[in-house]
Amino acid sequence: MERDGIFAGDNPFEIARSWLAEAARTEPRDPNAVALATVDETGMPNVRIMLLKEIEDNALVFYTNYNSTKARELMTSGKAALVMHWKSLGRQVRARGLIEKEDGPQADAYYATRPLKSRLGAWASRQSQPLSSRQEMIDEVARQEAEQGENPARPPFWGGFRLRPLQMEFWADGEFRLHDRFIWSRDELTKPWNIKRLWP
Repeated sequence: MERDGIFAGDNPFEIARSWLAEAARTEPRDPNAVALATVDETGMPNVRIMLLKEIEDNALVFYTNYNSTKARELMTSGKAALVMHWKSLGRQVRARGLIEKEDGPQADAYYATRPLKSRLGAWASRQSQPLSSRQEMIDEVARQEAEQGENPARPPFWGGFRLRPLQMEFWADGEFRLHDRFIWSRDELTKPWNIKRLWP
C-alpha cells in the first residue's frame, strides 16, 4: 500500500506524536486540545473539549476530576473516543478504544507540574455539580489554599485516564475534497495493527 510523507511508518503513536509536534509550531493555542466522547448509562453520547497530556507508546493520556460526569461515564462504560483537529495543518486524528485509570505515581508527577492555582482549583472543584455563584467558587479556592498550603498533594478524586486505542484514523485535507485517510485497527490490544486506506 502506498503510504509515505506524513503517513509514513507503521506505528500510529509515532505518527500522532509527529503530527502533534508539528501542530505545536502552527496552532495559535492549545494544539493538544481534543474532543473527548463518552456515553452515559442509557447510551446517550456526551462530548467536550479537553487537553491531551501525553502520547505514550500504546495509549493517549489525559487528566480530570474522578467525580465529573466524564469520569463517571468513562469508568462505567470502559470505552471512549477522541479526535484531535488542527485547522492550521488541515489534519485530524481519531482514536477509539478502552479506558483505564492512571492514579499512581505518573498522575502525582503530572499534578506536581501544574501551576499552584490549578492544583488548588482541582481541590476546590466539585466538577459537574451545581454552583450557586462564581463567588462561591472563588471562596472555595481561597479556603483550599489556606488548608492545603503551597505544595498540595494530588487530591484522591483527581487523576488520569489512559485511552488504549483499538482504532486510530489519520486524515489530511486534500484539494477538491479528495482527502487522504488511513485507519489502523485491531480486534484486541495485543493484536497487530491492520492498516487500510479509506475513501474520504
